[in-house]
Amino acid sequence: MNATEANNQILDEFTDALWLEDGLSRNTLISYRADLQQLITWLGRQERANGLLSEVAQADLLMFLSDRIAQGAKASTASRALICIKRFYRYLQRQGRISANPAMNIDNPKVSRHLPVSLAESEVEMLLAAPDVQQPLGLRDRAMLEILYAAGLRVSELVDLAVAQVRQDMGVVRILGKGSKERLVPLGDEALHWLDLYLQRARPVLLAGKQSNMLFVTTRGGAMTRQAFWYLIKRHAQQAGIVKLLSPHTLRHAFATHLLNHGADLRVVQLLLGHSDISTTQIYTHVARERLRQLHARHHPRGKL
Repeated sequence: MNATEANNQILDEFTDALWLEDGLSRNTLISYRADLQQLITWLGRQERANGLLSEVAQADLLMFLSDRIAQGAKASTASRALICIKRFYRYLQRQGRISANPAMNIDNPKVSRHLPVSLAESEVEMLLAAPDVQQPLGLRDRAMLEILYAAGLRVSELVDLAVAQVRQDMGVVRILGKGSKERLVPLGDEALHWLDLYLQRARPVLLAGKQSNMLFVTTRGGAMTRQAFWYLIKRHAQQAGIVKLLSPHTLRHAFATHLLNHGADLRVVQLLLGHSDISTTQIYTHVARERLRQLHARHHPRGKL
């Protein structure tokens, strides 16, 4: 068996184990495999470790990561690659394929935490009102935007929603997030109102007699892609006159920020977002300043001028 065949076999076994043991999503598995494939390519180009992942030394990994950063990779990208590499070599060690873990004592690159771009509440209202709800597609877009903002979903979670995941009678949506972790998120009256209008008036028109278990469908009767929905957000933002540089997570950021501004507990926001680590949620405390200013003005003896 040559190096290519040996590496591919190990990668297949590793990704199968991640899927079986941890239930990682297809996108995560593809990302992990791509990071390790970059390491394989680098090993072959540098003629190190005989091109084999199983013969890599710590010095090889350090050089690989250094080369990636020198070629312009962000610290966050290198950090993500190292997380994958560490997990891979822990797997090999657990399987008895290597005696020592070459990634064990390598520190993650320091990653600066960029504050997420959010929208003011007035800007969210403008964005939500942008679709033409007199048209089936506009009614669908309005329902999607309302649910995205009401529940703080990831775009991938929104476009992957099945009809059965929404309980209109209970006012909640059941989300299968990263790592197949399940969470129930309330929707609120406004989102439920637009969802009901979409289900009654728009979805049957878009399906035109076709069958689908997906909640939000296109004119072809299939599910919408993340890229297509991202294009819709940008188009509606432009129609609404919003000039901020948006990201696919803009409404998710707004959801978290506005909850904190209105006094929500950080742990509650963590649960609603589906964050496994509260440190990921804490970044929103830096952008939720309005609530802090109001509390200071109300309670500090010198808070008001």
